[in-house]
Amino acid sequence: MILFAHIVFQLLADFVSLAVFSFRSRLSVEAENLLLRRQLGLYRERGVKPRRVDATARASLAFISRLFNWRSALVVVQPETLIRWHRAGWRLLWRWKSRPGRPPIPLELRKLIRRMAIENPTWGEERIANELLLKLGLRVSPRTVRKYIPIRPPGRPRGDQRWSTFLKNHARAIVACDFFVTVTATFQLVYVLVVIEHGSRRLLHMNTTRQPTSAWTLQQLREVVGLETTHRYLLHDRDSIFAKSLDQSIASLGLKVLKSPPDSPKANSICERVIGTIRRECLDWLIPLSEPHLRVILRIWGSHYNHSRPHMALGPGVPDPPCALIPALTQESRHRLGKGLLVSAKSLLGGLHHEYSLVAQRS
Repeated sequence: MILFAHIVFQLLADFVSLAVFSFRSRLSVEAENLLLRRQLGLYRERGVKPRRVDATARASLAFISRLFNWRSALVVVQPETLIRWHRAGWRLLWRWKSRPGRPPIPLELRKLIRRMAIENPTWGEERIANELLLKLGLRVSPRTVRKYIPIRPPGRPRGDQRWSTFLKNHARAIVACDFFVTVTATFQLVYVLVVIEHGSRRLLHMNTTRQPTSAWTLQQLREVVGLETTHRYLLHDRDSIFAKSLDQSIASLGLKVLKSPPDSPKANSICERVIGTIRRECLDWLIPLSEPHLRVILRIWGSHYNHSRPHMALGPGVPDPPCALIPALTQESRHRLGKGLLVSAKSLLGGLHHEYSLVAQRS
């Protein structure tokens, strides 16, 4: 009888609870179910002590408890513990929101500061900050700029410029020269002197000799430089052919001699590159029969190099472009020739190279 009364009482209690749940919002019921599921997930099996509550479970329980009256659904910990977790979360949030220091500047501005510092090694933080303020309207403190300036590698003092930067700044006034050797059909070793202008990439002079001396080299350079010239620097390596007396004679003509560092061909990279181009595009495909024959080959190829061969370093462009290049750059269509124009081809060095140009079509 007592058991029957207990069952009836429990059913009535469940019915009353169900009636109370029907008046609660759906969000509250779902939140309570989620809280109970999260607590149930802390048990692996019946009779086993629940797992230790980690930080993720604490944050989840504290957040879900804000959506309904959680006290009757909390099982695994005491209500004071959940309240303590909730307060700890708020303290952590406000500690993060009240962190000292200024907020970081946008990522695009940080990239711009690094770019300006790399492209202008002589600029400091104040110069970059002033440049941003006056030219771009971006107000940044010099101390903030200093945070994002890249750290210079060891051995690179502030304001030091690279050798390539020096060459670019003085390209129009620099003349570079160097020697290379080639072998004729009769196995004679011939030395070739190459002189090139940095700014225009124009081959100024090429000549050959079987016995290179400083006197012969000086005479070749005198023919290039002359008395009235806009060049101010002569760049060459530390070969013994370029004797001290040669440098003194060149200095008397108004040129300053620049010697590349020892074993550093990249310091004279433009001249070294044109020598490689001469080999790849000319001498690797032809066998000079004698020294005069080699001069003829180099004269023809040098004219082609200056007047017809495109150079990527010029945009692309040609050091001395002929007038025939102008109509090709003013066509209305990118893939069609203008009306009344034909393509003409001129063979060089027995067909090793060809020069193309536009000519008017004959009626």
